Amino acid sequence: MMNSDLSAIGGNADALRQQIKAWLAEDVGAGDVSSWSTIPAGRQSKAVIHMKDDGIIAGIPVARLVFDTVDPTLVFQAYAADGEAVERGKVIIEVEGSTHSILTGERLALNLMQRLSGIATKTRSYVDALGGLPTRLVDTRKTTPGHRLLEKYAVRVGGGANHRFGLYDAVMIKDNHIKGAGGIREAVESARRQIPHTMKIEVETESIAQVDEALASGADIIMLDNMQPDLMREAVSRIKAQSPHVIVEASGGVNLTTIRGIAETGVDVISVGALTYSFQSLDISLDLNEKKGGQGQ
Repeated sequence: MMNSDLSAIGGNADALRQQIKAWLAEDVGAGDVSSWSTIPAGRQSKAVIHMKDDGIIAGIPVARLVFDTVDPTLVFQAYAADGEAVERGKVIIEVEGSTHSILTGERLALNLMQRLSGIATKTRSYVDALGGLPTRLVDTRKTTPGHRLLEKYAVRVGGGANHRFGLYDAVMIKDNHIKGAGGIREAVESARRQIPHTMKIEVETESIAQVDEALASGADIIMLDNMQPDLMREAVSRIKAQSPHVIVEASGGVNLTTIRGIAETGVDVISVGALTYSFQSLDISLDLNEKKGGQGQ
């Protein structure tokens, strides 16, 4: 279970608040016409947010920030924490205050929690499939534009870890970089001359010949891309025999059926893009004037 506060998400809290303001502006526009045309301006309500699916909850601190951005006078009470396995019917949040404000923040808060909880739940299923093995599960840059910080946070909530955040924090030499540079050695040597000594270089390989070239070039991380398990096992053996410090990553063709076999080849890390681009959002709902408390409805 993770802390349900913004510090766990990372990044800049002010920047996240500005992003939430932009998302609210997209949804609310000139005003919530349905609410102001039907509900008296001074009406007060109590709302509960509850689960309609089983899964791993993620995004409670984000929902808190949404409602606080809409109306700082709203009283927000959480009955679960990010990373907790919750069952259908569980009340996870209660919000009390202006009815207009609650309904204004409802959809954005639910949308974000549903998506993040879906990612966390999928991640947990992959982590469980690796149970007992030392292999680390990580995400990729295949995230929704504008949501990378939150989606990568949801992966951590689910028990996974993060790969590089963007193009700026690590060198990843892929097939097109290799073609553009004229070879793996040329690409690695050029990068090494120009980056800080604290930055790592990863090379994507598709064959044993490329693995050998990446080893000879001094790569810090070697990715085995779309290799069959027998070939992957051979590659891991060669890498660890020559350079035990080199991190070996597997990618491509990873799903819940194949992930354990891939891990058993001895790779250190498995990256799975599907964690953030192919998941099922959890169903989470908000109801007004429900009974207070952390029990299921």
